[in-house]
Amino acid sequence: MMNIILFDSDARMHLLPLTATRPMGELRIGILTIREKWERLLRGSVSYITQEYLQEKYPIHIEEDNLILNGGVLPTEQLSRKIADLQQNEALLLNGELIAARLNEARFESLIEDEEVHELQGIELDESIAIYPINQLWQLTHLAGQAFESDFNLITSGRATQALSPSNRVIGASQQIFLEEGAKIECCILNTTDGPIYIGKDAEVMEGSILRGPVSIGAQAIVKMGAKIYGPTIIGPGCRAGGEITRCILMANANKSHDGYLGDSVLGEWTNLGADTNNSNLKNNYSEVKLWNYATEKFDKTGTQFCGMIMGDHAKCGINTMFNTGTVVGVFANVFGAGYPRNFVPDFSWGGADGGYRTYKFNEACVTAEAVMARRNVPFNELEKAILYHIYDRTAQYRSWDK
Repeated sequence: MMNIILFDSDARMHLLPLTATRPMGELRIGILTIREKWERLLRGSVSYITQEYLQEKYPIHIEEDNLILNGGVLPTEQLSRKIADLQQNEALLLNGELIAARLNEARFESLIEDEEVHELQGIELDESIAIYPINQLWQLTHLAGQAFESDFNLITSGRATQALSPSNRVIGASQQIFLEEGAKIECCILNTTDGPIYIGKDAEVMEGSILRGPVSIGAQAIVKMGAKIYGPTIIGPGCRAGGEITRCILMANANKSHDGYLGDSVLGEWTNLGADTNNSNLKNNYSEVKLWNYATEKFDKTGTQFCGMIMGDHAKCGINTMFNTGTVVGVFANVFGAGYPRNFVPDFSWGGADGGYRTYKFNEACVTAEAVMARRNVPFNELEKAILYHIYDRTAQYRSWDK
């Protein structure tokens, strides 16, 4: 197997709060994460060069022969073929920026220490190779449809699906539906006219649900009765999904179990939306949406009319919460109460529009994290605690009420 090392690009800061708790390679775009795509396309195993506080959880593994890849680029078959052809000490560049390099251990160490490799032969990629850099949060949902089709073909090629129960109604091509072992789905409507539907291992889609592809339901995820899901939507492993969902990504172990609308949004891991939570993904005047950017510390133009909510890991909201168009909710924010919260809710906030905010005390947050993760049989250890404390400390500047 090829040894693959993904490094975070400078765009990482623009992808906060999602990249606060993970390297860029762990972002889910399509059915698979960036890491999972590269591992399948290049038949290798991935490790990371990432932020120091994340490095222990995502350790680097170096061998004599290494492929160094930019974690902020969407993997494609065309690009993977170009990378696979690299010889030792060759690199692929896009406008001078490193996309991929093949290095032995000594030259890799030189890259880490000096941020350059002497005698590295750079090959500038031409326009025939489509490159999709991931530089902004809103790109995740916009690239999801394109990534979904590639992932579906990659996962299902040469494999047979489990049989679909005759209690379901299929609109479109039944060949565009793939069920992994243990997947359960009864009395549902599945429409593949606009894209395929993928149901992961041991996932369950309860009766009365309507899925309009492209839609992916990850391993051990559950779609609640009567859910209405419009593609491209990705429900990651271990998630709970219900109500109405349009063009969204739920990374993993996220809960949007109840009625309410979620559109053009990304939910991080261990998030939870209270019953009847709704978000806006289109402004009333149909104008361009602006979104909070941690890197620029202001609301930046997205270039799109459709942009809902970005919610960092462990964030939660109470019942009947309403989110405005283009809202960013930080890691471990807890939002509740009447009225619309602000369009940027800082990390470790506690409160809402009607009563104001206080800081979510770190020890209290850790108690909650331990209880939540235990429900999926995932331990909350000292390493997870240290990562969250780094985020808690780094984001204190945004909690103005503490100043």
